Amino acid sequence: VQLQASGGGLVQAGGSLRLSCSASGRTFSIYTMGWFRQAPGKEREFVAAISWSGGSTYYLDSVKGRYTISRDNAKNTLYLQMNSLKPEDTAVYYCAASSTSASIARMITQYAYWGQGTQVTVSR
Repeated sequence: VQLQASGGGLVQAGGSLRLSCSASGRTFSIYTMGWFRQAPGKEREFVAAISWSGGSTYYLDSVKGRYTISRDNAKNTLYLQMNSLKPEDTAVYYCAASSTSASIARMITQYAYWGQGTQVTVSR
């Protein structure tokens, strides 16, 4: 499956952004989908995951209550709504697809397909 992330940008602290990830190729709906991020000088980290049906979601503790992951299988699209953004949320955000159950899909190595990344910058 090919993934294309979009929606990043520059926003002030407290603002919101919605990231999108369009999928093509293999059947999107069979995959666990996830969002990761990588800040300058840091390792890429898990942010959120969603089950193939959209019925189960999982989050990094620091984004719980601020971020919402969702998917529209009819449109082959994954979303990440980010509210109450903080400067420490600044990173390149990547979408990814995994054949692993969303309940345990936290590691980079569990995701076989990756989008190109979209930059999110949160200013103070």
